[in-house]
Amino acid sequence: MKKTVYFILLSAATFLISCASNTTGIDAYTETLYKPSYASGFEIVGAEGRQSTLLKVFNPWQGAENTETTLFIVRNGEKIPAGFTGQVVKAGARRIVCLSSTYVAMLDALGQVDRVVGVSGRNYISNKYVTTHPEAVADIGFDGNIDYELLLAQRPDLVLLFGVSGASGMESKLLEMGIPFCYIGEYLEESPLGKAEWLVAIAEITDSREKGEAVFEPVPERYDALRAKVAAATSKHPKVMINTPYAGSWFMASTESYVARLIADAGGDYIYKKNTSNRSLPIDLEEAYMLTAQADMWLNAGSAASLGELKSQFPKFTNTRCVRNGAVYNCNKRLNAAGGNDYWESGVVRPDVVLHDLIAIMHPEALDENDRELHYYQRLE
Repeated sequence: MKKTVYFILLSAATFLISCASNTTGIDAYTETLYKPSYASGFEIVGAEGRQSTLLKVFNPWQGAENTETTLFIVRNGEKIPAGFTGQVVKAGARRIVCLSSTYVAMLDALGQVDRVVGVSGRNYISNKYVTTHPEAVADIGFDGNIDYELLLAQRPDLVLLFGVSGASGMESKLLEMGIPFCYIGEYLEESPLGKAEWLVAIAEITDSREKGEAVFEPVPERYDALRAKVAAATSKHPKVMINTPYAGSWFMASTESYVARLIADAGGDYIYKKNTSNRSLPIDLEEAYMLTAQADMWLNAGSAASLGELKSQFPKFTNTRCVRNGAVYNCNKRLNAAGGNDYWESGVVRPDVVLHDLIAIMHPEALDENDRELHYYQRLE
């Protein structure tokens, strides 16, 4: 009798423990598994005794405040935490739709680009796998004109997307179709290294975080070595103007922006000091002319592929010093036939290579003579 009672109590205890284990609440996911060193928009957390993880994405679109989206990444058949209302995907997602070419580049860096089964605007993507495997990678269209039947036909495990000034317009339809999605906010990061670090978030989704960390780890090392090299080689800082008008306005980046940080790290002096906000601000053409007239060089000169083309677009700027001296460089060396620019694709994952280009432009003396070839940039002739 005592043995029977003991067995019943033991069985009941085991059942209760099992139930407790299977109904772990979302509040238990507090163990930090990966806290980015440079990115501010994501974090990976876990729970004691659990293999599944939670990818938290913070403020994933412009103007977002105190906004958090979550993706629960299931391992070993573990149950979804009680109280969880975010998106769910099994670890090791193999069929991924990428709404930005940057995500393609990140998967490529991980050696997993063959997991891409759908993209937005295939003709604008530079990645060799995507361009040479049209039968395997569907072009599902652009936000606002998505072919949802084609998207569904790809049987995606996950859609990687982004928001601009709010949640993606695709969100409600994806929820209706039962297709999991995850926001990737790399474009909001001001740190060049922070943008690249998002590949670790994608690696977590594909169940290869260790590989993601290993791929990312040498990037800051190379970046910092280049930055230190140019700092030691010169005390001169050429004044740098950027951009051309877009939609009728000449936008100038913040002093804390991605491009301003790259310029500073390459030993340059970003010429526009007025904008200390967290977004680009427009200036009029007259102010742009005055800034260009004071600049030693001009970067990211719109769509211009030659100095003659730039002069015809902006004849007033022909007599500025940087134009007269031919010190105008554009980040369109790796442009494809449709106008897709690899600078905004693989360049996001390779900030050390972008920095190397800028050092070769601003301070070639800091590099060996045989180490000055430009990868993403070209001088306008």
